[in-house]
Amino acid sequence: MPCKRVVAVIMAAGSSRRFGEQDKRRALLAGGETLLNASFARAVEAFTHCRVVLRDTETPAPLGLAEHASVIGVAHADRGLGTSLAEAFATLAGDPSLAEVQAAAILLGDMPAIRVDTLRRLQHAADTAHILRPCHASHPGHPVLFGRAFWPALTRLDGDAGARRLIRQHPERCRTIEVDDPGILLDVDTPADLQFEIRNTDAQVPY
Repeated sequence: MPCKRVVAVIMAAGSSRRFGEQDKRRALLAGGETLLNASFARAVEAFTHCRVVLRDTETPAPLGLAEHASVIGVAHADRGLGTSLAEAFATLAGDPSLAEVQAAAILLGDMPAIRVDTLRRLQHAADTAHILRPCHASHPGHPVLFGRAFWPALTRLDGDAGARRLIRQHPERCRTIEVDDPGILLDVDTPADLQFEIRNTDAQVPY
């Protein structure tokens, strides 16, 4: 069952220059679904609350996103991921429907291979005071979950560094969970990266 304590924040406002002229978010997977909607659909299976971060000039339909997708529009995505995160978290912090949420899971819109059971395991381990991230074969991956105590700091990010600085500044409050899921490391940067198989499992996960 999806957990109501965590909101999934799917970052999809970047320009993805390495992918070429095509809008990566609209690239089609083998089943005919767009890359972005595949990432969104996986998150919806695991999280009660989901938000997709787009540029404020964009709408979901041209990106193949489901009609029910809740979107946060950001005005300054051209400044980098950190700026987009800051705008998104300012919106999240002021959303009364998220008042009881304890943490936010930052996902990338080009990572649809993360297993649902991995997402559920991570969110059930989250709390307000820690940063949580998964590891596979000792390699850290996504999503990264930030307890609500870190949301004010996230609203002050700027540029393209993302939230890595917060992780470096607070090693004592960072926790890792080893998972048997290579999908946490698989993002799509080029058209060749689209050649993968999305796996899922209905196995029970001990929380």
